[in-house]
Amino acid sequence: MCSAVTRLAAARRVVAATLFLRTNTGSLNCVLAQRSGVWPGDNTGSHPLQAVSRRSCSRMALTEGLVFRQLFESTSSTYTYLLADSQTKEAVLIDPVLETIDRDLKLINELGVTLKVAVNTHCHADHITSTGLLKKRLAGLKSAISIFSGAKADIHLTDGDRISFGKHYLTVRETPGHTDGCVTLVSGDQSMAFTGDALLIRGCGRTDFQQGCSKMLYKSVHEKIFTLPDQCLVYPAHDYKGQTASTVAEERRFNPRLTKSLDEFVDIMNNLNLPKPLQIDIAVPANLVCGLHEV
Repeated sequence: MCSAVTRLAAARRVVAATLFLRTNTGSLNCVLAQRSGVWPGDNTGSHPLQAVSRRSCSRMALTEGLVFRQLFESTSSTYTYLLADSQTKEAVLIDPVLETIDRDLKLINELGVTLKVAVNTHCHADHITSTGLLKKRLAGLKSAISIFSGAKADIHLTDGDRISFGKHYLTVRETPGHTDGCVTLVSGDQSMAFTGDALLIRGCGRTDFQQGCSKMLYKSVHEKIFTLPDQCLVYPAHDYKGQTASTVAEERRFNPRLTKSLDEFVDIMNNLNLPKPLQIDIAVPANLVCGLHEV
């Protein structure tokens, strides 16, 4: 009798394990990937651009054939993003920083990509862009920024414009409020949104200088970013707490400022009492001329 019960129990365990594998393959792969350091879909040992999308348990999946790198500059806590088509090797660089130009050029060379456009999400006040110097060192590179930024560039962006690289593209969504010239850049499949300073992880850009307007920022985020798919990954221009990405659903639910009513949001923004950015007096004039002011 005991032997029969033991066999029955063992059989149940096998069935349960089989069902777990069938229904939780993704979760199991994530656990194995975390332990081994190799993500499903990686093509280790191949050319850097031949590895297609990488995945993690927090929906960090990327569009097939899209190369993506997130880079950090510690002084201004700025994120720079490199996106490239793995087939054509055409690339776009978002929010490059002057101090890290050599790092960025080294990566571009290592990956063997051709940088088509260097775009700024707005006229930054806390660092100088490297766009102008990049143009001097990379033949054919174009600079881009919102037409409402007041800054010089080869391409002046407006709502609905596309920045294409290979078969991929970024769509421009105007999201003013932090500055008049703020834009959010959304990937073609709406899986990623590069929000600049309009929407940060559990925060947002300040509105007390450079044409800042709290009501406009609130409207921009709610109408142009929070209307994106829940799972759309949010990649901001800055983070000061070591966070790298969020999602639209998370920010819509947990952002301590933008979950408030409009009046409450305005009151919060009016009482931040923050010191002005350390580099604002040199950064803004420089960024208005593509980062080449006295450089």
